[in-house]
Amino acid sequence: MKKNKKTGIIVGVIIVLVLAAVIGVGIFYTNGIKAVGIKENVEFTVEAGDNKIQIVDKLAKAGIIKNKYATLLYVFTHSSKNLQAGNYSLSKNWDAKKIIDTIADGKIINPVKTVKITFVEGQRFNEYAEQIAKTFNMNYDDIIARTSDKEFLQDLTTKYWFITDDVLSDKLYYPLEGYVFPDTYEFFENVSIDYIIYTMLNQMEVKLEPYKEQIQNSNFSAHEYLTMASIIEKEAVASEDRKTVSQVIYKRLELGMNLGMDVTSYYGAKKDLKEALYAADLTDDNPYNTRNEKLIGLPAGAICSPSLDSIEAVFNPSNTDYVYFIADINTGKIYFANSYEEFLQFKNELM
Repeated sequence: MKKNKKTGIIVGVIIVLVLAAVIGVGIFYTNGIKAVGIKENVEFTVEAGDNKIQIVDKLAKAGIIKNKYATLLYVFTHSSKNLQAGNYSLSKNWDAKKIIDTIADGKIINPVKTVKITFVEGQRFNEYAEQIAKTFNMNYDDIIARTSDKEFLQDLTTKYWFITDDVLSDKLYYPLEGYVFPDTYEFFENVSIDYIIYTMLNQMEVKLEPYKEQIQNSNFSAHEYLTMASIIEKEAVASEDRKTVSQVIYKRLELGMNLGMDVTSYYGAKKDLKEALYAADLTDDNPYNTRNEKLIGLPAGAICSPSLDSIEAVFNPSNTDYVYFIADINTGKIYFANSYEEFLQFKNELM
């Protein structure tokens, strides 16, 4: 009987605690979604591509809602509400329900045209900057200056787990080279360069998430993985070739050899792949030129924005043991070799 009485007391305590928690959440929610209580209208913009959490966070930072977490609770308990991009006139005298419902209903003011832009994989950051400047009527030099600003870059290292102090190196031509993911995006025509960069970095974060644990437990940093992926992107087209090029890179790093890859020399010389490389380019002492025997290991950073295929290849190299490769410039076919003699034989056959 005593045991049953004790069990009953415990159950009773648990019930009381649960009820107290429910009541506490109810009070928190009820108070949290109340209006800020200021008779002030604020123009608020929901960017194309903003998710619900981002929108609520921006509402909180703008002082339009009283409590971010209570508002999120309302949003996610009404998941059918689709928050729409646009410009809104919102009152700080409205409760969170009315504010979210207004955005869900798409009651916009001064509609802003959206523009789609496609960033092609394998291109360099400066090419993206030129494309952004032309599409959104921005100044190219301002874009380069903003994305090279040390304070801006330092802030990015606090926002994204895969961006480290590597981007602060003065050796880099473009600090965010390789970090912005190539894809098709839709932005308002009056979008800021910051928002474009954040959106592209968000997409890269999504692509790298499956490899986060591998990166964090590796001897290589995310910066180095993206650097290798960018080289793979430029050296091979077929998925299997990319995996084998990935294997060759790891092998040469393991052996303490210089990578000796022309695509890095082109980048170091700031030349297009269609241009000629001269002896001076191949021996130039720049931080990207892996044809220079002084540069052992990886170049200072990425040489382009790698595709998802190349990113996957860097984390999944082929189970081979090649040390060399050469590509047929006419067909794109890549020949892999275990020895320098075999490499020379392929080279002679292709000349």
